[in-house]
Amino acid sequence: MKKILILGCGGMLGKAFYEHFSKKYIVEATDIDLNEKWLKYLDVRDYKEIRKKVMDFVPDFVFHLAALTDLEFCENNIEEAYRTNTVGTENAAMIAKEFNIPLVYISTAGIYDGKKDLYDDYDVPNPISHYGRSKYMGEIYIRRHLTKYFVFRAGWMMGGGKKDKKFVSKIIKQLQKGKKEIYAVTDLYGTPTYTNDFAKNVDHLIKTNYYGVYNMVCGGNASRYDVAKEILKNLNLSKKIKLTPVKSDFFSKDYFAPRPDSERLVNLKLRLRKLNKMRGWKACLKEYINKDWHEKL
Repeated sequence: MKKILILGCGGMLGKAFYEHFSKKYIVEATDIDLNEKWLKYLDVRDYKEIRKKVMDFVPDFVFHLAALTDLEFCENNIEEAYRTNTVGTENAAMIAKEFNIPLVYISTAGIYDGKKDLYDDYDVPNPISHYGRSKYMGEIYIRRHLTKYFVFRAGWMMGGGKKDKKFVSKIIKQLQKGKKEIYAVTDLYGTPTYTNDFAKNVDHLIKTNYYGVYNMVCGGNASRYDVAKEILKNLNLSKKIKLTPVKSDFFSKDYFAPRPDSERLVNLKLRLRKLNKMRGWKACLKEYINKDWHEKL
């Protein structure tokens, strides 16, 4: 069995990766937050410790998932954002190059400025937040220094159950608290991305030698309001909960970091290579809610 070292495996995407890849590979899963018994401590900001881990474990692949993804935290803690998201990525890339190990890096739709309605893999990024810029700088370093790499740009992530800190979880937790009215934004657009489908499609790609940068999101696009509406529908709460459309400035006090008006991605390269295994976001959202949330309301 081939071996995979996963950096930053303690979050919602890491959960999906561990559950999928540990069935087919020997996996060493690491993070600074040891919230699972299968995690071992490793800080991606520590070059020497990553290198030691690679020398001891001798992986066939290094998966770099570690990142600070809270946009507001990144705006308020700029150096920490770059130390983790950029320098941490540079560390992983340097070591992958030294030992000739293919690197898998998870990037984001947040690297675009949102001026276009839809972005394919060949559009030139222009990040408007420190989060987006710190992630894009990681992309640039990998592309300049490695030949064996996969960069996967994800959209609005959903999945992970209790580890979900994103939009779906935030809506459902409001419902758990008894809220009878939900406010959802209509003027920000993106592409939901199911962690389980994402992990499966990554597995499909690493078996090829088609290295490079790929958009990898679910099919279809949506506003935050569209996703909230679909959540209520799947929970049979459409008639019991009032869903109120608002503009993004309604939440400007809490969500002050600049966000692209559109983060809509299309998996053009995956389609061209006939490697797109991502399902439509509505089907994935339904599966996710039925699997992780339905009985908790």
